[in-house]
Amino acid sequence: MAYFANIIIDISHEKLDRTFQYKIPEELFAQIHPGVQVNVPFGKGNRLMKGFVIEVTNQAEFEESRIKEIDSLAAGSVAVETQLIALAAWIRKNYGATMNQALKTVIPVKQEMKVKEKRSVHLLLEENAAKEQLAVYQKKHNTARARLLEELLLHKELSYDVITRKLNVTGTVIRALEKQNILEIRRETTYRNPVGHLESKGYDLQLNAMQQAVVNRVIQDMQAGANFTYLLHGVTGSGKTEVYMELIADVLSRGKQAIVLIPEIALTYQTVMRFYSRFGDKVSIMNSRLSAGERYDQFLRAKNGEISIMIGPRSALFTPFANLGLIIIDEEHESSYKSETLPKYHARETAIQRAKMAGASVVLGSATPSIDSFYKTKTGEYQLLEMKDRVSKRPMPTCHVVDLREELKGGNLSILSRKLQELMEERLKKKQQIMLFLNRRGISGFISCRACGHVVKCPHCDVSLSLHNRRRLVCHYCGYEEEAPSTCPECGSKYISGFKAGTQKIEEIVKQRFPQAKVLRMDFDTTRSKDSYEQILSAFSNQEADILIGTQMIVKGHDFPNVTLVGILAADLSMYVSDYRASERTFQLLTQAAGRAGRGKELGEVVIQTYNPKHYSIVTAKNQDYHAFYEEEIRLRQLLSYPPVSHMALLLITAEEEMAAEQMAVRLANVIRKADIEGLQLIGPASAAIGKVNDIYRKVIYLKHKDYDCLVNLKDRIELFLKDKAEMKKIHVTFDFDPMNGV
Repeated sequence: MAYFANIIIDISHEKLDRTFQYKIPEELFAQIHPGVQVNVPFGKGNRLMKGFVIEVTNQAEFEESRIKEIDSLAAGSVAVETQLIALAAWIRKNYGATMNQALKTVIPVKQEMKVKEKRSVHLLLEENAAKEQLAVYQKKHNTARARLLEELLLHKELSYDVITRKLNVTGTVIRALEKQNILEIRRETTYRNPVGHLESKGYDLQLNAMQQAVVNRVIQDMQAGANFTYLLHGVTGSGKTEVYMELIADVLSRGKQAIVLIPEIALTYQTVMRFYSRFGDKVSIMNSRLSAGERYDQFLRAKNGEISIMIGPRSALFTPFANLGLIIIDEEHESSYKSETLPKYHARETAIQRAKMAGASVVLGSATPSIDSFYKTKTGEYQLLEMKDRVSKRPMPTCHVVDLREELKGGNLSILSRKLQELMEERLKKKQQIMLFLNRRGISGFISCRACGHVVKCPHCDVSLSLHNRRRLVCHYCGYEEEAPSTCPECGSKYISGFKAGTQKIEEIVKQRFPQAKVLRMDFDTTRSKDSYEQILSAFSNQEADILIGTQMIVKGHDFPNVTLVGILAADLSMYVSDYRASERTFQLLTQAAGRAGRGKELGEVVIQTYNPKHYSIVTAKNQDYHAFYEEEIRLRQLLSYPPVSHMALLLITAEEEMAAEQMAVRLANVIRKADIEGLQLIGPASAAIGKVNDIYRKVIYLKHKDYDCLVNLKDRIELFLKDKAEMKKIHVTFDFDPMNGV
């Protein structure tokens, strides 16, 4: 019986987003299975190209005599588990992209890397025979050979690198002695290990009753074979990491593996060390700062069962564990879990799908859960677990809200309020540490009044208008425009503009005001090198600095017991970004930032500086009251049909000619209207937030519907409409479901 392989060719192009069938030669049959990479003749010229086997079948799709044969297995390719191929198909279906793009997402390592070897040289001769041979070399003045043999008589085994570098003996000399059976070179494969330099400090922490109750609940479910998705809502400092580790220990005891996802910028030495101290060599990491060789070796170690826990950002989700038992997503509210490149998948939903395929459980953890996840605990889709107190019953920090309008009236033009300066002075005297957080998240061109706090908003979409070319204010959802005012329309003040200060400017101000303080700055500019995060955080942790200034990267799960004061500068900046999630992000950032204070024995204090102290994001963050924030926010989402109450799809249309992009956007809007789907809302077409990038024009259409599958089906219909259209060579249409950031 003839067998065939359905193969996707390794070209990321929409036209080739389909499988091609090839006959499997008899001699290759045993090696062909879903996930393997092969070379196949493609096109009229039968040029050899690489492809992924998606399916093996005995059904020919057309006349057998016309079906070409697979040429060979691709050299050096890495086989991918069938489960990951199925996951790629799910990603392609649910997020819109080519199958190729989805496959490249789930294959963390695309190419085999050169194996790293440890070589050592061993003396084979008995001592007397070796001494006789040494005398021969000395007589013939073979100095290099004599030097090597002399050293081997002292040490029966030497590192190959020591011989070539320290003894200055070349590889040619070593091989010559090997041919004479005087010595042998032994080779041992070693892995590049990004955590190999760590030392396990041991683990002796005992869980408190609150933590143990959470652990017991999840373990009971897992042991009963019930695999759920849990949302662990624990206040900052409640000990979520210890809960994760206890759950992982149980999973490992049953011979299974675990994946721990954490945001890229929170993947610090401090975090990894906590896991390594408990689990030692069973732990590894995957992140963007690893070399290609390090990434490849972690892939191999996971595949070969040599590690059981992988920690990392989104890409760690695709670790090829054969017996996955648990996926943990820490800080699950983070927008970095949503991919900004095609396919625009969300790690949370994708993790849940992978867990379903593997029969695993998922734990989502956060002090400030996403509105989407908390909503799903209300609908019964997720199980809610709560930890309402800090470890050892430590009190939550005291929060002060400073009204910057009052500071302006009082003549203080500094970015540091009088209250913050006073508390900083006090902390420096006590030798306690301070963190200053500049909330620059999404600092797009919204404008606000420094005198009264008014922000100019779109009358139709309840998001701020963005400033373009210093003259026009534009809504990035519906395209509404108006002239930028020169005075505040609310109070008539001339103090209406965008925010200009950055971390560098704040560093200058702080050094000028507190010359006695040692200051560290952590932002994009100071963290470009491979180990810069670790160096800055270690220095601050070791109390080599008094004040740490930074953007959101300093508030991600770090634990500094000597930090007793956190200053949040310009709390409003993330509140009026042209995005319906702006209030949610503000609440999360403020709560997470406040949570860095008072994690040791001393009580913590937080100063939140704002132009809008009565806004519910500020008030609820001050009180660390997530439930009050959720109730307020979900009411607004219901009113405006925003996720999670409804789902959203963003269509991005790009082209080199503006007219082409605009016409396609109008055509697609007409196709969507003609579909006549009940309950569907269409917004746009409009220009994207950034209407032109690298001479490519960008148009957007937003769609809202309560049923996610309805939007996926609509995507399929649009893809069908676009198929084989000649103009699609110059126009691109991409999809983003429940988008996290503007475009």
